[in-house]
Amino acid sequence: MKVGWVAIVGVPNVGKSTLLNKLLHERLVIITPKPQTTRHRILGILTGEDYQIIFIDTPGIINPAHELHRAMMRAVDVALKDADLVYWMIDVEQREVDENLVRKLKDGGKTVFLVINKVDKIWKPKLLPWIDEYSKLPFDEIIPISAMKDKGLDDLLETTIKYLPEGDPFFPPDQVSDRPERFFVQELIREKIYKLYGEEIPYAASVEIEEMRNGKKTYIKATIWVEKDSQKKIIIGKNGEKIKKLGRYAREEIEGFLQRPVYLELWVKTKKNWRKNPYEVKRMGYG
Repeated sequence: MKVGWVAIVGVPNVGKSTLLNKLLHERLVIITPKPQTTRHRILGILTGEDYQIIFIDTPGIINPAHELHRAMMRAVDVALKDADLVYWMIDVEQREVDENLVRKLKDGGKTVFLVINKVDKIWKPKLLPWIDEYSKLPFDEIIPISAMKDKGLDDLLETTIKYLPEGDPFFPPDQVSDRPERFFVQELIREKIYKLYGEEIPYAASVEIEEMRNGKKTYIKATIWVEKDSQKKIIIGKNGEKIKKLGRYAREEIEGFLQRPVYLELWVKTKKNWRKNPYEVKRMGYG
């Protein structure tokens, strides 16, 4: 078999998580229009008749402002060290490439593709000069795609398989990730926070599954951690209306994921400046 690890890296909001979901034909990773939605290093496993690719979705590369950001960037570093092949992903609006890092990866023996996303949004003749420009960098392949429109993904997959080493599979053929159900449940709740609340709240919030047990309904108790009491009030809303809406949307999404009825209990608690506290960041599962 062809077997290998493929890290998907780039700045925030270029479509890394969308690409992973499309390649897996699974809604594995949460997606929102807001940058920095992905906080973890997440494996997505794609197994075919003669290949197994372990994709590694990563947080968008940023300059860290606090401990949570530093943990996110460590996740990127680990993914790059593990990878046999790296997708450096840009889009037609965010064309940032860290040339020094690309050369460092190549010097370290990594295969590196430049994956240009959202090409459906640009006139094709305008794209060709960009490809000529990027061909001066040491990329092994430059592949234009549109993850949302499923364009170029077959070419990307076929080309990736050609570059992977031969070996034995790391995971059973029916496994799609190394993460437990609890992880994906908390991520689905966090996704709804990103979609329902304004700019400040999603970035100050983290979700922790306190309890999860199966019965006639799967009972889930989750805590939403925020940094300020004022943020807690916003999450809950007047007469609890906002958190009821959050709970309803999250429960429907979780039931679709688990394929069984769910009773979801949400609590909101304050942990002052948790994003700056290395202990709290680690306790909440980051890094």
